[in-house]
Amino acid sequence: MRMRFVFVMDPMDRVTADKDSTYAFMRAAQARGHQSFHTLPSELYFDGSDLFAHVREVKVHPPAPGVHHFAVGETTLMRVADAEAVFIRKDPPFDVPYLYATLLLEKLRGRMLVVNDPRGLRDANEKIYALNFLPYMPKTFVGASRDRIFEFVKSIGGRAVIKPLYGAGGAGVLQVFEGDKNARSIVDLLTVEGRELVMVQEFLPLVEEGDKRVILLEGKLLGAINRIPRKDDIRSNIHAGGRVEPTKLSAEEKAIVEAVAPRLVKDGLYFVGLDIVGGKLTEVNVTSPTGIQELSLHENRDVAEDVIAWAEKKSREFRADLRSMPPM
Repeated sequence: MRMRFVFVMDPMDRVTADKDSTYAFMRAAQARGHQSFHTLPSELYFDGSDLFAHVREVKVHPPAPGVHHFAVGETTLMRVADAEAVFIRKDPPFDVPYLYATLLLEKLRGRMLVVNDPRGLRDANEKIYALNFLPYMPKTFVGASRDRIFEFVKSIGGRAVIKPLYGAGGAGVLQVFEGDKNARSIVDLLTVEGRELVMVQEFLPLVEEGDKRVILLEGKLLGAINRIPRKDDIRSNIHAGGRVEPTKLSAEEKAIVEAVAPRLVKDGLYFVGLDIVGGKLTEVNVTSPTGIQELSLHENRDVAEDVIAWAEKKSREFRADLRSMPPM
């Protein structure tokens, strides 16, 4: 059956054809005979009866010289629940407009497939959510006090990584050293003079060997890639220039997946990217996780098709459950 998938996301001209997971989802959906519709969070609205969106159909194309990698149709109005699934793929930061969008998308909960669940997105700050799995994390501090941060850094040996809670792609991730004359300025900058919370984690030297992005679909392992930082950077993010290699999970890393998966499924966080460094869980990425295209390259197949096939099945289950419910 031909399905309609709505993608709530950033403008299409920000999408890269060779790296973006959303592009891969659209491509896979198109290959399976479905329609993809693009909408911005600001184009959602509730009229007192239901949730609507101004949407436009998107068709994607392989990138080629002089050829744009997507084509966008005319803007039309859609009652969002008439589609088969919604993919929330807006990149961070999770700001106030993003919050309002999830509150509107809440109108769809229990009625159709939404990836990821809007309530789950609000509960799962990608840095702080990992604190639900402390036994698998490196030593971690969250706070805004400069003195407390320096006490923590000293307690773990004088070297740490500090990062804002709302960033993505390695933005704002810095090292802090005890005794470094730049340390106070770094902390003041990221905490906005003690007014905003940050996360501080012990530095894991094994990051030089890679930061594994582990991709899960409804709690099941889709695969993993290893992102290796440049020699002149501690960040391994692809966006920051990290090199990608194929990888497999160790028994220790598989144990992390098994521990994390039930909570993810319970919170409606279906498509998730775990970040694991040296056998330690550092982040749980839920807003618009990347890595599908790199994983597909190493698997020599389009892993995004697995996601779309799953969405087809899950959407049918939602519709069947609704039909079986007694009338109100």
